[in-house]
Amino acid sequence: MRITKSALLTSIAAAAMLPSMAFAQDAEDGAEGEEIIVTARRQNERLVEVPASVSVIDADSLSKTGADNAQGFAQLTPGVTIVTGTAEAGDTQINIRGINGARDAESSVALVVDGILKTNTAQLNQTQGTLRQIEILKGPQGAIYGRNAAAGAIVISTVKPGDALEGAVKFSYANEKTIEGTAYISAPLGDNAGFVLSGNYRTTDGFYRNTFLDRKVVDDQEVYSIDGRFMADLGEATNIDVKARYAKLSGASINFNSVFHIEAFGGAFFEDVDDHELGYYGNIRPTNDQKSIDFSVKLEHDFGSTKLTAWALYSDVDQSLTADGTSADFARYISPALGAPANATNLAVQNQCFATTAALTGFPVNAPGFIGQIPVPFIFAPATGSTFGAYSPTTCDGTQLQIRNQKDISGEIRLASNNDGPLNWQLGVYGLHIDREVGVSLGADLGQGVSTSLYNAPGSSNPTSQLFYDKFKTDVYAAFGSVDYAASDKFKAGVALRYDVEDRSTSNLVPNVFDPITGAKINPGLPATGAIADKSASFKQLQPKLTLSFTPNNSTNIYANWGIGFKSGGFNNTGSSALVNANFNVPAIGAGVTINDQFRKERSSAFEAGIKGSLFDNRVTFDLAGYYTRITDMQFFEFFVGSFGLLRVVSNIDKVDVKGVELNSTVKIVDGWKLFGSVNLTDSEIKANASRPYTVGNKSPYTADYTINLGSQIDTPLNDSLDLVMRADYRITGPTWFHTVQDQTRATIFSQLLPISALALPGFVGNANYSVAKRDAFGVLNLRFGLEGENWNLTAFADNMLDRKYINEAIPAIEFGGSFISPGARRLIGVEVGYKF
Repeated sequence: MRITKSALLTSIAAAAMLPSMAFAQDAEDGAEGEEIIVTARRQNERLVEVPASVSVIDADSLSKTGADNAQGFAQLTPGVTIVTGTAEAGDTQINIRGINGARDAESSVALVVDGILKTNTAQLNQTQGTLRQIEILKGPQGAIYGRNAAAGAIVISTVKPGDALEGAVKFSYANEKTIEGTAYISAPLGDNAGFVLSGNYRTTDGFYRNTFLDRKVVDDQEVYSIDGRFMADLGEATNIDVKARYAKLSGASINFNSVFHIEAFGGAFFEDVDDHELGYYGNIRPTNDQKSIDFSVKLEHDFGSTKLTAWALYSDVDQSLTADGTSADFARYISPALGAPANATNLAVQNQCFATTAALTGFPVNAPGFIGQIPVPFIFAPATGSTFGAYSPTTCDGTQLQIRNQKDISGEIRLASNNDGPLNWQLGVYGLHIDREVGVSLGADLGQGVSTSLYNAPGSSNPTSQLFYDKFKTDVYAAFGSVDYAASDKFKAGVALRYDVEDRSTSNLVPNVFDPITGAKINPGLPATGAIADKSASFKQLQPKLTLSFTPNNSTNIYANWGIGFKSGGFNNTGSSALVNANFNVPAIGAGVTINDQFRKERSSAFEAGIKGSLFDNRVTFDLAGYYTRITDMQFFEFFVGSFGLLRVVSNIDKVDVKGVELNSTVKIVDGWKLFGSVNLTDSEIKANASRPYTVGNKSPYTADYTINLGSQIDTPLNDSLDLVMRADYRITGPTWFHTVQDQTRATIFSQLLPISALALPGFVGNANYSVAKRDAFGVLNLRFGLEGENWNLTAFADNMLDRKYINEAIPAIEFGGSFISPGARRLIGVEVGYKF
């Protein structure tokens, strides 16, 4: 489905008269004399009083939409998009109003659960216990929430223990053997304490089948989590909140296909990312394992006029994936045949590659690929050679193992005013220590699977051919404060300030040995002897925020705010710069791309102005906002593929401007029936980019031109004990580029190879045209229909009811000549039953 200009304008007009998820609850509750209370600024206040864009989803709305993680929240929120689970489960990038969280860097969105800031990006899309309310704040929140909140914050509240025993269970079953169950129990322990215990389990076979292995092992997954919470009053003025969490996930990884953009070859060699027919046939069963352990303690003491809050968090998240490699078309694993010094290891690997190619000649792979009689690239052997594409069924791709293990401990102490006077303030300090290990290992495939060790010596069953492996240490120190002053009943102003110091260091863990396949060093950054030197750097930033608010009446707020956002710089795996220079910044390609082993901090300056309020006794609510953001040194993920295998790095885009407008509205037609809708329009432009200078003028990557949310909910009684509940949500996501290189043609590896190949073609024939790497607009319709009794519900649901095919992500590998694409979720139809007590 391609969205036309007239359809877009019609949708915008409709959105102006309809609602948003954020304010649907506000409209309904307001009509009943209740108010939504939020903690967006670390203080309890009415949603309409917050001088910023905040979307709120309460427990009832969470239940009626089925949303239980960041992916579900993002789909309900204008101006927010998400890419998650394409490479692995912990691989999540959230984009809010043009600021994206670059893969392999820190997140741009803070995750705050029950007042505690989570520190690991892998936790962004995890289910965080039994949810009670979600608040999504847009714009820089660093002055309030600290590091990695340049784009905004997701503030989650979970269920607290009450004075009586309560609980709930929910079970659902859908196609693809998708089973999910959740449960919680809450109970008092004496007069002043209580606990909550929550559990979640989900399993699915996934939508896609590996045709070579003849198994559904492309996007299958099993995950469970257990959350415990204990709260107690330690006296009349002191309380404690202790939480523990354990989660484990296993399933598939690297849900990608490769597509080519070589225009001169035409046909399937020049393919639009939206038109590709997916096929999976790798000989390696991809795996993904993630284990998370969290433990936190929060203390609050009320001094009367002030309140002291202190918390500490320990987190341990281990992640790993194994999968097929990408090197078959670059003949890495037939190096002796191409002149590399022969040894027992590379000869065994080469023989295995030739044997599996011969055995699989003619096996169907994605066009334009074909498996010939020998694994030599077809441009060098037109009659008998092969074009494998990535992740082939032969052993010629090699294997990959990636790990990302992180332990961290953090804490905060905050003293805040605690009165109803015109002046409110808070002061605090924050600290964080992170130990992180990141490794990417490429191995030779001898048909014996993938070793879970990053380094495997020559002669082993999975000898290592290339290794990036580093240990990173981070120490963060911050001090913050804020003052809010009500000059009158109508005028309020606030100022917040935070200063962060982030000290980072890296130590390389790669042994100084040679690659037994090619004869080169196992890491291109290794010196002749000894180890790669340690590196360190310090990143500092002052983050102010100013807010102004005018409330002409109790239901209207005209507001403006400005703030600075900050995300620390850091280090790529050592040797990244050397590898890119040696392979792509050479005369035959002339990539002109600059990648450094250290990337710079990201800084953003954001301004927002808007009006929010309600009409007709809260039957209509609205929020209209405009924003402008300048991002300096935006961090951006780059992916390189070649004869060396693959490389993941973070680069910087020197300057990006983003501006846009957003409208949310809710209309309560009659009691029990409401309409909601929203629209976000974002215009972005790269103003300077030393990493790829020719991309100036292009759009900010991963930023949709627009998002539109439309929907309706009916919740009406059929009799005294039975309600009918129907819900429809339609989300349109506008055109999206995923790279700084857009409507442009660039030289590739094939530009270098074709002139010396058997085809003897000029280099320009191998150039790639990336105009086909943009994801077109698409819409997804979710439906729910059910019956609710006093303590039970039975609901039928259909996610992506129209079975819309779309891509979740495209990762262009510019000098490779194509993109790696991952599909979005297909139609899921099922039934859900729940019981509460």
